[in-house]
Amino acid sequence: MQSRRHLLSGFLAASLLSAFLLTPAARAQFPEPDGGDLERGTLPAKWATGGPKCMEMPEWQVHEYNPNLFILRQSGCTDAEMPFLYLIFGQDRGLLWDTGSRNGDLVPTLQHVVHQWLERNHRTSIPLTVIHSHSHDDHTWGDAAIQALRDPAMPIDFVPAAQADEQRALHIAHWPTDTGFLDLGQRRLDIVPIPGHDIVSIALYDRRTGILLTGDSLYPGRLYIHDFADFEASTERLIAFIQGKPVAHILGNHIEQTSTPFLDSPIGSIYHPNEHTLDMSYGALLELEDALKSMHGTPRRLAMRDFTLWPVAPNSQSLGPKMAQIYKETQAKQLKNKWDQSAPDATPPQ
Repeated sequence: MQSRRHLLSGFLAASLLSAFLLTPAARAQFPEPDGGDLERGTLPAKWATGGPKCMEMPEWQVHEYNPNLFILRQSGCTDAEMPFLYLIFGQDRGLLWDTGSRNGDLVPTLQHVVHQWLERNHRTSIPLTVIHSHSHDDHTWGDAAIQALRDPAMPIDFVPAAQADEQRALHIAHWPTDTGFLDLGQRRLDIVPIPGHDIVSIALYDRRTGILLTGDSLYPGRLYIHDFADFEASTERLIAFIQGKPVAHILGNHIEQTSTPFLDSPIGSIYHPNEHTLDMSYGALLELEDALKSMHGTPRRLAMRDFTLWPVAPNSQSLGPKMAQIYKETQAKQLKNKWDQSAPDATPPQ
């Protein structure tokens, strides 16, 4: 009898293990902790923000994740939004994700990186497709300068941040339920429409690196939700898409969170001395899903460890008088002292 129990127990364990290995989540892993066939890369331990001395700060920080993927960050000395941009190269073309925020003189830095990449790869030119994570002006401010650029080494294919243009360029048959793609030549990028923060928000998954770009829909900071139902549906759709795929990093467009759990930087800050890391894991996406479900369809502000859900009125650009006052006071203090500032104190969500 005892041996039968052991046999049955062993059979059930083997069956459960077999079932686990066949699940989509398990297929997203590798048999050994070696990253499988993903292209490796590195992220910096710390990003430049906007100080402490703006005289010493370049307008853009450029980080080489690996030889074909670059991350650009706009300095807080130019604009408090400090957005991240992504530049990805394939065999036949490159992709630029967003064009930066106000006062961001992107073109010289972009040309420098592309020309250096061409020199290293013994090439004379590569076309560059420009798309946007969404249509807000802190990610589209540089559009005019990019469209005016005439550089034979990097001819521009510009895709406006509009639904019809994105559907056409990214091969999305039905918005927002279908996925799309962009082929850079031996590098396919998957596109997932995720409206909710903005009507034309999209996510991008890079099969080579396992990187998922989530724009302003998931990052370490305040997740402004303009359409709650759309945002919740988009989160579910993104999770369904990513099942069975390895995720090395989830990378968003901003960092507003501090390194202290549940604590963000004051809105309007140009300098983040104690900043959260940029990258998040697949677990953060599941945590976002759980937080949305906990509201049972009634939007409310909810601070999580690494981000805050922040519902706002549909089509509203205002965060209310209290946040406007914090923005005004923070800007006044930090801009006045941007040549030599002390570390500002982070304030809890208002």
